Amino acid sequence: MTEPEPQKSLKRVSWQYENCLACVWFTPTDPINADILERGKCIHPKLKQFDLIVSGRDWCNLFQEITQKQIDNRQEMAMKAEESKK
Repeated sequence: MTEPEPQKSLKRVSWQYENCLACVWFTPTDPINADILERGKCIHPKLKQFDLIVSGRDWCNLFQEITQKQIDNRQEMAMKAEESKK
């Protein structure tokens, strides 16, 4: 039995699960408005030396999921930094 065409398409985009945007090692340029197109640095201890600039949709085998609390903390720090610039 073959799958309907929409199901085949969904399997092709499944690689976006566990991407950089959802990784604890990704530091987006704009943590307040970050999305999958956002660029940032990978700060994984094994990769930091390479100064990698990646997008939120990139991925690798060193992925470690970021928690919502970590996201909230990063956004809060970014908002405080923005306020101090004023």
